[in-house]
Amino acid sequence: MIGYLRGRVRFLAPESVLLDVGGVGYEVICSGAAFARLSGVKKDEEGEVYTYLQVSEQGIALYGFADLKEKELFLRLTSVQGVGAKLAIAALSTLRPADLTEAIYTADVKRLTSVKGLGKKTAERIVLELHGKISADELLGGDGTEARITAAAPKAQEDEDAVAALMNLGFTRQESTRAVERAKAAGAVTVEEVIAAALRGM
Repeated sequence: MIGYLRGRVRFLAPESVLLDVGGVGYEVICSGAAFARLSGVKKDEEGEVYTYLQVSEQGIALYGFADLKEKELFLRLTSVQGVGAKLAIAALSTLRPADLTEAIYTADVKRLTSVKGLGKKTAERIVLELHGKISADELLGGDGTEARITAAAPKAQEDEDAVAALMNLGFTRQESTRAVERAKAAGAVTVEEVIAAALRGM
């Protein structure tokens, strides 16, 4: 498995980079962040990228990432049915990893569907399968504060009413917020529908 490459940048193409590592050229399909970093390196100067080697019936492809966290997010995305490597790379290139993580955490299907080729059903499946795999520390950047969770809380008054109702039943704000976002992603519209769906999922 090729997990990391460091070599001379020989050629830049749209979304990919050719790295010369010890005389061997590796074509790496990069995320937006990885491509931006390598495109800032002058030709024949050294650059580095974390990689994932995919072997499939369609052939062999090498995908590149700016750091290990971005690579981990890519692997999580591709674990979801219907999300291939190309779509995962497109998601990482359209949204910053922090924004993508937050969109999954808050069940922001609309933001996820801003990725070209990512439809509503697939976005909902991503939320359903990955929501519970994202920790508060990941969303917060590991600083242990509640600032980002507060910022990610539902803004609409109807959502706040639903969150308040769940909190009155003994759930925390964080639990209530998550449940409301999941309920909305599942199609609940009115406050009553949201609360009922949220309770079923808690």
